[in-house]
Amino acid sequence: VQLQAFGGGLVQAGGSLRLSCADSGRTVSRYVMGWFRQAPGKEREFVAAITWTGSNIVHANSVKGRFTISRDNAKSAVFLQMNSLKPEDSAVYYCAAGSTMTGEPTRYEYWGQGTQVTVSS
Repeated sequence: VQLQAFGGGLVQAGGSLRLSCADSGRTVSRYVMGWFRQAPGKEREFVAAITWTGSNIVHANSVKGRFTISRDNAKSAVFLQMNSLKPEDSAVYYCAAGSTMTGEPTRYEYWGQGTQVTVSS
């Protein structure tokens, strides 16, 4: 599994971004996929996760109703649609692959390099 996240950028509050995470090894369809974020000086925070079938999806309370995780196993990709962005959403966003549906980052085995999201007020 070789994950690469992209799609970050600078956006005004209230705007939208769509993050993508692709697996060059094309094996991500076997895994639970998660999105996490980490702001400077803070711990890595769970954002959302989705099982390999897409039948079970969890979003953190802080993003529920604004962010949506989805996946396309045919493309070995997972996405995070982020709407109504707030300055507090600013962070480096990471995608991860694991075997367990969980919000605990230590349970994920593979990580992408991260993509910066900055929301201006």
